[in-house]
Amino acid sequence: MPPEPIAASTNRQPRKQQEGAPPSVARRTVSVQDDNRSSLLADAWYSTSDLAARLHVDASTLRRWRTARPPQGPPFVSISERVVLYSALDVAEWLRSRRTVPGREA
Repeated sequence: MPPEPIAASTNRQPRKQQEGAPPSVARRTVSVQDDNRSSLLADAWYSTSDLAARLHVDASTLRRWRTARPPQGPPFVSISERVVLYSALDVAEWLRSRRTVPGREA
């Protein structure tokens, strides 16, 4: 079974509609809350070894992609010289961009 992301938001609570507020105001409030939830800290993150296991590649492959000029592979965040994290959302988007559907003309 593939490893889970090292961090994921688990403290999400259901949104409540403001009392006495018209539906249009409540909708605006919800969209602001959605923007806050999509902040970087609320997303799931992978370490280099976690993502390597998930992608079925060696961790050295991810390191090589990061140090290539220009950088290759999924977007990453360098926390320090030794700590690099990958956003699960960025990895999913990167994978989608590399997807090939046989039989479709380019």
